[in-house]
Amino acid sequence: MHYKPVFKGIFFLLFLFSFLTNASAQKTFTLSGYVKDKSSGEELIGATVMAKGTTKGATTNSYGYFALTLPQGEYSFRVDYLGYKSFETKINLNTDTRMTFKLDPDNVMNEVEINAESPREQLEKTQMSKIELNVQQMKKLPVLFGEVDVLKTLQLLPGVQSGSEGSTGFFVRGGAQDQNLIILDEAPVYNASHLFGFFSVFNSDAIKNVELYKGDFPARYGGRLSSVVDITLKDGNNEKFSGEGGIGLIASRLTLEGPIVKGKSSYIISARRTYVDLFTNLINEINKNKPNYNIIPAYYFYDVNAKVNYELDSSNKVFLSGYFGRDVFSFNRGTFGFGFNWGNATGTARWNHVFSPKLFENTTATFTDYEYNISSTSNQLTFNLGSHIQDWAVKTDFDYLASNTHYIQFGASEIYHIFDISRFSLQTSTNSTATTLGNTLFGDELGAYISDDWDMSDRWKLNYGLRWSGFVSDNKFYNAPEPRLALRYKLTDDVSLKGSYTHMNQYIHLVSNSGSTLPTDIWYPTTSTVPPQKCDQIDAGVTTVILGDKLTLTDEVYYKQYQNLIDYKNGAQLFLNPKIDTSFVYGNGWSYGNEIFLQKQAGRFTGWIAYTLSWSQVQFKGNTFETNINNGQVFYAKYDQRNNISVVASYDLTERLSISATFVFQSGSLTSLPTSYSLIQDPNPTNPFINTSEDTRNNVRLPAYNRLDLAIVWKFKPKWGHSDLTLSVYNVYDRLNPYIVYINLPAALPGSANLNIPQGATVQQISLFPIIPSLTYNFKF
Repeated sequence: MHYKPVFKGIFFLLFLFSFLTNASAQKTFTLSGYVKDKSSGEELIGATVMAKGTTKGATTNSYGYFALTLPQGEYSFRVDYLGYKSFETKINLNTDTRMTFKLDPDNVMNEVEINAESPREQLEKTQMSKIELNVQQMKKLPVLFGEVDVLKTLQLLPGVQSGSEGSTGFFVRGGAQDQNLIILDEAPVYNASHLFGFFSVFNSDAIKNVELYKGDFPARYGGRLSSVVDITLKDGNNEKFSGEGGIGLIASRLTLEGPIVKGKSSYIISARRTYVDLFTNLINEINKNKPNYNIIPAYYFYDVNAKVNYELDSSNKVFLSGYFGRDVFSFNRGTFGFGFNWGNATGTARWNHVFSPKLFENTTATFTDYEYNISSTSNQLTFNLGSHIQDWAVKTDFDYLASNTHYIQFGASEIYHIFDISRFSLQTSTNSTATTLGNTLFGDELGAYISDDWDMSDRWKLNYGLRWSGFVSDNKFYNAPEPRLALRYKLTDDVSLKGSYTHMNQYIHLVSNSGSTLPTDIWYPTTSTVPPQKCDQIDAGVTTVILGDKLTLTDEVYYKQYQNLIDYKNGAQLFLNPKIDTSFVYGNGWSYGNEIFLQKQAGRFTGWIAYTLSWSQVQFKGNTFETNINNGQVFYAKYDQRNNISVVASYDLTERLSISATFVFQSGSLTSLPTSYSLIQDPNPTNPFINTSEDTRNNVRLPAYNRLDLAIVWKFKPKWGHSDLTLSVYNVYDRLNPYIVYINLPAALPGSANLNIPQGATVQQISLFPIIPSLTYNFKF
């Protein structure tokens, strides 16, 4: 019902523009099709198809499809994708032609590129504030416990800062953690971490592509304010059966893929599991009869990715993919038992359809579920606590090549949210006494968009668009336009100037006091009393290539202004509170900074240097003490960090031996500590109750964080495939970085009137990770 006027306007504009374009155009034909990996049949995202001798070219979309319209004639086409051998062919374009280009991996380069976009592509596009990660590059970097992690690699990029030591939580350009949209095969993931934030849920062996948007968001994305992390799973090898995996210190993984119908259909299944619990269970069993033995709790996590696809014909292809992962913690002793489990499940069904060489469509239906459950039993009493968010969504996206100077994208989406909040039950074994609490809310999120990438001239290029978003919940309907604008000017053949503006709205919220995403974090919808968060962002920058395209340098500045940011009131009661919105307070925020990114993408030596200078401030000014945080004054957000430097380097010493290193320096983040304490008399005058007073939030800046990691990769070439042994050393010089700080009140000293008074409070630091070596064996066949 809400879509009808929007669709009418979109199709009218498309019809009018297409009519005007075709009316004056000379006779042209379109070359369209897919670019694929020759050895596996995987579509390649971001490959370029250029007509040599012209300035005309096309880039494959997120599904590997391209379309290029040219005047009638014979052309020599060149197809390129970083890490693959270039392919050239001559085509007499006297009719619309569909082709599938298959590229051979370049064995010299396919494991050293940083991303799939070449330096020249970055110069040509209007898109800024976007970085693509290459999975093979990530696998060469030193990692904690030998586990390759997508989200921790993102923390090494400019504008991205980590939540806490060793965690996968991250903040982008001064935004909160819930302002990051993380999607896996187009399905959102609400809690992307295992082991309380120390590992992400993404198995690198199953991933094909990772894109990070920090600003200049394409119109097809909406729903978050600060970033989009778009992760695409592999489709599976449709040419031959293959597999890969690894055995590490705490986890092992295995991926299998192959054709169902060769050249037309394929599958992939990837699984990972930790196995520390197998050893702890064995230790418990051995020592179970010892009277003073303390049982070791059991903990493990696992995740499974699966995907199948089938090419119905040259114009239709269907995909079905899913993810399921779970963390399980349990402790049982005598009549006492405690259990804690949490996890995600996602499902995606996609249909690609080519209406004509110029019109490509993708329709997707997704399912997302995240929940946590805490349970405990003791004698005759049992309690359960949990929360749950579930999404059902459908969307359709169109790519329309109106002409070689106008590339139009449009589409619409709907997400139905179910929020099950603070679910609690308490009962006796006889069910004679039972208590149940909780609240269930619903929300319907709508979106429609259109954008045009206009190649105005050899120097100027403009991308302009409009997204409309809406949200229905609690008998309240919110809606707002979200304009998008990006401009590129080529100052020289090697230098491009860029600028962009975006407006975003966010209708679902998570408020967390931690530096990483915890399993018990609760998502809450916009309602009649909870307004949507809003953000306006302006970016400006320069992109240049240096030393004959060997180096790419980007320098971007940004300014963001937020409205309706959410935090907790002073003295908020959160536990077992189904009406948690009564504890919210709303405010404004500002963040701004400068990001410099120097990268080398190919060759024996690769890597990057990322530097970010940034500020992030918030203000919560209410009418009462509870809502007037820090007396209503502007203060720095807890994730404010002034300086952030990352240096990443990888060097191939020989064909079989490579070394890599990462160095990180971050200004200390902010935390809140009591500034005074007072004594309150209790019935026992020698044991006073100590009451601490926390005058302001984020009143202490922690010491600066820095760390050096090293890795050595030794490759083997067995007859059955490839393998390597990776030695990683995390925190090489054993830096004791702060994880938690707290006020320590020492033992009380005798005072007057027989009252013991604590003397000399000090700030204490807890550090989590010392130097940690790890060894991982990886294989591929």
